Amino acid sequence: MAFTLQLGEKAPDFKLRATDGKSYSLSDFAAAKTLVIFFTCNHCPYVLGSDEVTRQTAERFAPQGVRFVGINANSEQTHPDDDFAHMVERMKEKNFPWAYLRDDSQEAALAYGALRTPHFYVFDQDRKLIYTGRGVDNPREVSKMTTNDLARTLEEHLAGKPISVPLTNPIGCNVKWNNQDAHWMPADACDLVPRQAVPA
Repeated sequence: MAFTLQLGEKAPDFKLRATDGKSYSLSDFAAAKTLVIFFTCNHCPYVLGSDEVTRQTAERFAPQGVRFVGINANSEQTHPDDDFAHMVERMKEKNFPWAYLRDDSQEAALAYGALRTPHFYVFDQDRKLIYTGRGVDNPREVSKMTTNDLARTLEEHLAGKPISVPLTNPIGCNVKWNNQDAHWMPADACDLVPRQAVPA
């Protein structure tokens, strides 16, 4: 069994508290025609570098029924800035157009197979996975990005077209797992797209 959710699989349910004081389950987003769930955090330079592009993408597609949900599963023992209090502060400061949920147990991160921050999952109206991977090809320095894979996926899907590139490798810091070294990743975690060998 693959670590990361596979294309065509259904979105796993969750019940997580959010920075707005509410708790959310998958069913709370049932009205969304398309649902983007992404694993993120407060400190990762790849998240900080690309959050405004993610905001622009979320705002651009909101009128077409697309909802975004951010989940922070990072261990606060590994990185104290990723705790819930800092999440609340960050949302007050940035006012992002998505629900920001805390996955303390990391059960959601394991159910989805989150690899890095950020890691995006796009689900259709039936909540089947149609895209997973990176948002853009240079999330740390978006001034140098050449591809917005997330926006392209949403454009194609909303136009009724097949997704031209449904799998990419997420680019960012690895998820910080509880009771593990900061760089540890589960043994069955692997690239979504095999990386080509570099010629000697």
